[in-house]
Amino acid sequence: MSAARPLDPRLTEQRNPRSARIDQLSTIEIVDLINAEDRMVAEAVGEEREAIARCIDLVVDSLRKGGRLIYVGAGTSGRLGVLDAAEMPPTYRTDPEMVQGIIAGGYAALVRAQEGAEDYPEDGARAIDERNVGPNDFVLGIATSGTTPFVHGALRRARERGARTGFLLCTYPSEELLKTHDVVIAPLVGPEVITGSTRMKAGTATKMVLNTISTAAMVKLGKVYGNLMVDLQVTCEKLRDRGQRILMEVLGVDRPTAAGLLEASGGHVKTAIVMGKLGLDAEEARKRLEEVGGVVARLVGDLEAA
Repeated sequence: MSAARPLDPRLTEQRNPRSARIDQLSTIEIVDLINAEDRMVAEAVGEEREAIARCIDLVVDSLRKGGRLIYVGAGTSGRLGVLDAAEMPPTYRTDPEMVQGIIAGGYAALVRAQEGAEDYPEDGARAIDERNVGPNDFVLGIATSGTTPFVHGALRRARERGARTGFLLCTYPSEELLKTHDVVIAPLVGPEVITGSTRMKAGTATKMVLNTISTAAMVKLGKVYGNLMVDLQVTCEKLRDRGQRILMEVLGVDRPTAAGLLEASGGHVKTAIVMGKLGLDAEEARKRLEEVGGVVARLVGDLEAA
């Protein structure tokens, strides 16, 4: 007898035959099954490497023009977009406006599910209008099922306003989707362990893709030296300690010297590196950095070449 055709063509809504009897498994067997499924995620994301790289280049181009990266999603997808955006200012000293996250239902949906909020494309369009999205912006819609009305409404309005757009989903993209957007990223992680629970593999894939996009964009914008986050914003003791340790490693100085440089630089590690390397005061170091687009290596050389 042939297998029944799935009732829903979306990969994210199909049943996973490997977990069909999960309710009969022991605790350790459930753990092993989920772990085995999770191992497929990185490979699926890797299959989309070219699309991810194209998306990064689009993002960097927008940011260099003074535009913004704006994520749009609902539920888990929306929360992951807001999370990625929120982590940029402390990590890379970005303006909070540079990377933004829009979630259906607003910020209340971050802590309490408001699933019905995703059903209204006009709300997505309104959110785009409220942010005055324009031609220099890049808007990435995140909808693992590929069908969320809020996301489609937002992207439609973003394109009407001249922005470039991308779509991240975890099912097979339609021809229309591929034709409509500047880039489509579709890691096919397969059916979830619990049918339709896209906070699992699809959510993990989304987090991995967003991490890659935002991290690579920051690297290309000169906010990393070697693999050190030299543009971090010193806003707490943890980051002050990290900043001092970066200076100790890059400049070969002791902690008191690193602390003094960091203080003199106004808490900006990148400026402190240039001060220490070239013997400049903070004002001159900032001026030199601005002249080279903020890329430390252009002033003091490759970190690993020394």
